[in-house]
Amino acid sequence: MKKKIFYWSPCLDRVGTVISTINSAISLSKYGKDNDVRIINVCGEWDQHRKMLKDNSVNIIDLNFKYFKILPKKGFIRSRFSYIVIYLLSFFPLFFLLKKEKPDKIVLHLITSLPLTLLNLFKFNTDFILRISGYPKLNIIRKFFWRLSSKKINIVTCPTLDLKKDLENLDLFDRRILHYLPDAILKIGNLKKKINLPGDFNTIKNKKVILSVGRLTRQKNFSYLINEFSEFLKINDDFVLFILGEGEDKKKLRQLIENKRLKEKIFLLGFKKNIYSFMKNSEVFVLSSLWEEVGFAMIEAAMCNSYIISSDCPNGPKEFLNNGENGILFKNNSKDGLLKSLIDYSSLSKEKIFADKVILKKKTSKYSMFKHYLKLNKLLKL
Repeated sequence: MKKKIFYWSPCLDRVGTVISTINSAISLSKYGKDNDVRIINVCGEWDQHRKMLKDNSVNIIDLNFKYFKILPKKGFIRSRFSYIVIYLLSFFPLFFLLKKEKPDKIVLHLITSLPLTLLNLFKFNTDFILRISGYPKLNIIRKFFWRLSSKKINIVTCPTLDLKKDLENLDLFDRRILHYLPDAILKIGNLKKKINLPGDFNTIKNKKVILSVGRLTRQKNFSYLINEFSEFLKINDDFVLFILGEGEDKKKLRQLIENKRLKEKIFLLGFKKNIYSFMKNSEVFVLSSLWEEVGFAMIEAAMCNSYIISSDCPNGPKEFLNNGENGILFKNNSKDGLLKSLIDYSSLSKEKIFADKVILKKKTSKYSMFKHYLKLNKLLKL
């Protein structure tokens, strides 16, 4: 009899959690033939992925009526309002689903307060697995739910060793249930094919490209990147900066570029379906985030042989770059921190650059779907 494994991950936007949820679910279905894997479609947020998931033997369970399109998604207050709506409208449907289907495991990715509430109020014949991502803000509500649920949760997974260590020090959970589980970021076979596909990367004559990728939000700290790069141009005019992504800060960032009169040096290129054509043709990839769980784009860029420069933000980049031994780390959001890193990069030998690229490319394998499956499948047997 197949094991029922459900995923609870009501995503409001196209973020890394969507990719990690999809890849994790597909890995369990693809490599674990005795698994019946399903993603709970809370309000229609997974509709656009329905065919692709079905093609990979991951089923979707429709929990409620479809109201995803009318939910506010941009901005802190609006998104929190949407979370509350999801919580209230999904309380009883999720309760009845768990009672009826009796899944063996349920993996909790987002809006985990709802399933944790149910876990504390009722008894289920299901193991609850809490997946903690990024750099969680430990507000009073989150601490309350975690402490209250700590003895009932079966497993807590962390995408970085640093985050696992932080949670151990906070003593919110029994250390025995805390486990390191890197995200399923890379589909190695598909990625190699995509890297070789033609894209719309356009070179700028006699210029090298510095690339950054991500949603245009406060977290990604692109205004800092633009300010630091503008100072670097005063010293070294050999580079241009490409930024890929969409988001609520686009207008503000465009205005900053115009104010600095750098429209011919810094390019906001929007969302690109094939980012790999940019990664393989860029000399440097920069991650300027204020916080990251590890940085999906950074892992993909390393796979594409880009040299990596990153902030030492919590909780993943420092770990991936071996504390700056392979790649360059700068102090998070520090004035002249990235500027100095770009200057340091310019003086590196070709041998050092090549060696760092090789080491990091090898390290990306730990973020493959198969490696994720091996670790997760082992945890599911605990």
